[in-house]
Amino acid sequence: MNITKKDIDDLNAVLTVEINQEDYQEKVDKILKDYKKSANIPGFRKGHVPLGLIKKQYGKGVLLDEVNKILQEAIHNYLVEEKLDVLGNPLPKNEEAINWEDPNFSFEFELGMAPKFEVDLKKKAVTHYKIVADDKMIDNQVKSIQNQYGKLISKDTVEKGDEITGVFTNEEKGINKETTFSLDVIKGKTQLKKLIGAKKGDVITLKTKGLFADDHDNQRYLGVSHDDAHGLDIEVNLEIKEVNKREPAPLNQELFDKLFGKDVVKSEEELRTKIKEDAERQFVQQSDQKLMDDVVESLIENTKFDLPDDFLQRWIQVSGNEPMTEEQAKEEYEKSKKGLRYQLIEGKLISENNLQVTFDELKEYAGNLIKAQMAQYGNPNPSQEELDGIVARVLANQEEVKRLSDQLQSQKMLTFFKENAKLKTKEVTFEKFAKEAYQK
Repeated sequence: MNITKKDIDDLNAVLTVEINQEDYQEKVDKILKDYKKSANIPGFRKGHVPLGLIKKQYGKGVLLDEVNKILQEAIHNYLVEEKLDVLGNPLPKNEEAINWEDPNFSFEFELGMAPKFEVDLKKKAVTHYKIVADDKMIDNQVKSIQNQYGKLISKDTVEKGDEITGVFTNEEKGINKETTFSLDVIKGKTQLKKLIGAKKGDVITLKTKGLFADDHDNQRYLGVSHDDAHGLDIEVNLEIKEVNKREPAPLNQELFDKLFGKDVVKSEEELRTKIKEDAERQFVQQSDQKLMDDVVESLIENTKFDLPDDFLQRWIQVSGNEPMTEEQAKEEYEKSKKGLRYQLIEGKLISENNLQVTFDELKEYAGNLIKAQMAQYGNPNPSQEELDGIVARVLANQEEVKRLSDQLQSQKMLTFFKENAKLKTKEVTFEKFAKEAYQK
């Protein structure tokens, strides 16, 4: 057997595999002799079928099977030994021209070669948002806590700031929804005027266009579908069942203990500090996700290299469960091209910086996740034996192994980017972050 590679250009090559009769004949003969021992052919006793008949009936199929096995193993070994970095799988080039009557065969395969490139993490600065909880957010959170733990005082007449429980109806849209809402969510001034001064038992007709600050509130309070909620412009009747004034809870030790446990927080100042710390801790995850997305986009945009486009389109066309047309394969390739580019960039960074996920790291990561979950269900200190048993069961599931490995790999990449990418830190409120980061 002989294997040679001919480079077409930097991204494409042809692999020629020559298989001679001595490479496969012994294996083929052995299989056919085994067939002879067990074959059941009418007119012959078991084990006494002539070998010539066995060869005639099964010979070509066995030959094709064995040559294919030799071929696949030879290509795999060659790629590993020569350390060839290929994309997709080798594509047969001359399979229809093979003459299976000849004792020797020559197979050709197209290879798509991975491009050579360098990754420069310092080429372009990426914004790393530090999201802070400002006084406005803390004030709103304090107010929300006071309202949540406050008292409801029943009333007869609606005044500004009250809560209404009532039933919205509209026969045309099939609306019949009992709901509770604060007057603070009403946006339209005309609608608000209709509600202020209304009494329990009154039926008020309101227009839904501009009724709430956000069209999604139509879904929440009126019970319409998501599609109907956007731009809803109808009249609804509201039958007022209850009117309540919410008396905020006082900021005292009883409230602090309800929120955080006994004596953890002892003053309004400490409450505000705790709210700020908890909020900013939650913001870190959103900031990190935005940073990861932006670094990935920057790397894809600023790391220049070509791909063997024609080869990859042909590979996509034939590699799926169902063959694609040329046009379908091209469309699929264009959709996946960006992801492929990042896979190559990420793979290079992982390889060059030893960022691979090891089994010990995966085991520790899974153990920490499981321990945290057990703590949530009232078992903060499981025995090591119990924990090891659960980890072993989780890691026996290949889907879980992949899911956890992907999570851990993402964490390692994020840490690497934070330490090595060119970042510019920008401190913003959450409101500004949402506008600047996602509404450009």
